[in-house]
Amino acid sequence: MADEPRWRRCSSCKTPIDFGGPYWVCNVSTCNRPRTGLAFCSVSCWDAHLSVVNHRQSWALEKRAPTEAEWKREQAANPVASEEGQTPPRRILPTPAPAKPDPVPRDVLIVTSKLKAYVRARAGFNTSDGVLEPLSDAVRALCDDAIEKARADGRKTVLERDFE
Repeated sequence: MADEPRWRRCSSCKTPIDFGGPYWVCNVSTCNRPRTGLAFCSVSCWDAHLSVVNHRQSWALEKRAPTEAEWKREQAANPVASEEGQTPPRRILPTPAPAKPDPVPRDVLIVTSKLKAYVRARAGFNTSDGVLEPLSDAVRALCDDAIEKARADGRKTVLERDFE
């Protein structure tokens, strides 16, 4: 069995996948990158990898392994890749310089009690505290746009019309 040609091994159970044989891949792009390159011998092996990753929506796609001749041509075109179908070694890049801190504070811009009271009065719903950060980000984006409009008009005062 060691002499039998095989294309590669299953990413889950390590069972050999034969040349020209069927195999399954995940539809999620991060599982199909050249460095990751997950291939599974069965749908149940593909399903087993879902417990490790956190896909929102995914499914298995059936593919066919290349023939031995196609694989040898591909390997000849890419001499850095090894016999087992591994990708070339990755490059080690220098560590980037740390980002400069933003001089504008990232405080919450919304009055929590007022927001919760509004939502309760308007719809009778409760409001999670997790809403405050994204809502503050949205307010910052609106303010940044209004600041640019005031600057374009040559003013140093943001007016209500800048929010239209």
